[in-house]
Amino acid sequence: MVLLATAVVTVALVAAGVAVLVSLRMNLTEQAQNEANDTARRIALQVATWRGGDARLPLPDGAQEGIPVQVTDKDGHLLAVGKGLESISGTGVTAVRVPRTAASSPPPSPSASPTPTPSPSSASSSRFGGETADDHGGGRGRDKDRGSDDSGSHDSASDDHGSDDHGSVADPTPQAKDPAIGTIGDTVQERSGRAVVDGRSAPYRFATIKATDLGGRTVLVHAGASLATRESAVRSTALAMLAGLPLVLAAVGGVTWLVSRRALAPVEGIRREMAAITASEDLSRRVPEPASHDEVAHLARTTNETLTALEAAVDRQRRFVADASHELRSPIASLRTQLEVGSAHPQLLDVPGAVKDTERLQDLAADLLLLARLDAGERPGQAPVDLGELVREEVGRRPADRTPISVDAGEQHHVAGSRGQLNRVIGNLLDNAQRHARTEVVVRVQGQGDRIVLTVADDGGGVPAAERGRIFERFVRLDDARARDDGGAGLGLPIARDVARRHGGTLTAGEAPSGGALFELRLPAATAPRRPHATPKYAPEP
Repeated sequence: MVLLATAVVTVALVAAGVAVLVSLRMNLTEQAQNEANDTARRIALQVATWRGGDARLPLPDGAQEGIPVQVTDKDGHLLAVGKGLESISGTGVTAVRVPRTAASSPPPSPSASPTPTPSPSSASSSRFGGETADDHGGGRGRDKDRGSDDSGSHDSASDDHGSDDHGSVADPTPQAKDPAIGTIGDTVQERSGRAVVDGRSAPYRFATIKATDLGGRTVLVHAGASLATRESAVRSTALAMLAGLPLVLAAVGGVTWLVSRRALAPVEGIRREMAAITASEDLSRRVPEPASHDEVAHLARTTNETLTALEAAVDRQRRFVADASHELRSPIASLRTQLEVGSAHPQLLDVPGAVKDTERLQDLAADLLLLARLDAGERPGQAPVDLGELVREEVGRRPADRTPISVDAGEQHHVAGSRGQLNRVIGNLLDNAQRHARTEVVVRVQGQGDRIVLTVADDGGGVPAAERGRIFERFVRLDDARARDDGGAGLGLPIARDVARRHGGTLTAGEAPSGGALFELRLPAATAPRRPHATPKYAPEP
């Protein structure tokens, strides 16, 4: 987990670092390009005020600061060059549209010859096609015009730059329209390259702009801005990031390890206690519950609830085995005694008693088998069963010498389930009622909404209110004074309740109007199956 978290943080930091370096490099490049553009426009504005006539153009003031500046004509012949500049080379010209602004009274170049007052036509041309020195600072907001004719010379601008002894650059936009007299061009060519100044080669961003002086000659002004600051800043930032990355990863790994160890400490406590419970088989033990209200605390509480349910199930299973063994022992002992007496004294053999004990053993084995199947989660079928019909069939099989049973059951009271299991429920309820009734047992089947209700009432002593939930526990008999043979094993009502639950219903005990016990079975109603229409053998004659 610690390694995974550290790896994720490493990837995130590396990605963030690369993004920062790229952004820093782009911003510094743009800053250098803006500086080169401003320098080129400023010098071009001063060049535009020169009348010309000399073979070489005197470089205006401000271009002698060791930055790569040169002025050439459209054929690439060098007219002026900055101090210390030895050569310029590079590729990647990009056309940039410069807003056309009015130029009024461009400042004269101190290094140029005196500039006469421009003619009205020249002033008009400058006013509509040029840019003043005061306006050049606002030229940072450039409009990229890659669809103009200037963009068509993108590839040839860097390759066709002819150079003389100072590496002068030819006109990168031979098809662009020349600016009017006394104005500068409306596009700036941007490119990356290298320049050698004072014997040192360095990367630069260059800007090239056209200017037409007062003598009518169109020249190209090339100016560059050093990228040394960019390279230094990017290098310093990268080194700082590389130096700090191990420290950050170490801190992240350490914090992650401490936090995960602290967070998983309760889980380890739960694991140890569960291992101890498994080894000792003592289900009364419980895992420690943290005081927090987080997911670990919920896990601990759920684990303890599971242990409680498991302990109850194991205890119930142990009691069930013990009670079953006790119930089986009595008829087996009685049957064995009768067989031993019959073996020694055949005339004393009680055959009816032996048969009765055998039947009791058979019934008890069947009850235990059904309980085991119910505990295993066996699901009943979904076939529709008429509950009233089952009641009538079960009552019809009862001996006539037992307590009489009156039935009030209509037709078409269908429920979905197992016919055999439901028949077992009805039989157990009738056995219990006849065992405790004095004179009569009343059975009713009726529909109530989406439920079918079966009630079995007797006029016996009834079930105390405090014991109405306990009688559904296995091997529980409230009348301890009666004989075991008459009272059964105490499995009839538990089986009936379990079968009712498996069928989506309920079985409850109450008090009958006569004062005896009243058992109410509620089951979901099912759709009655359609009966086929009778087809006459012979069709009636028309």
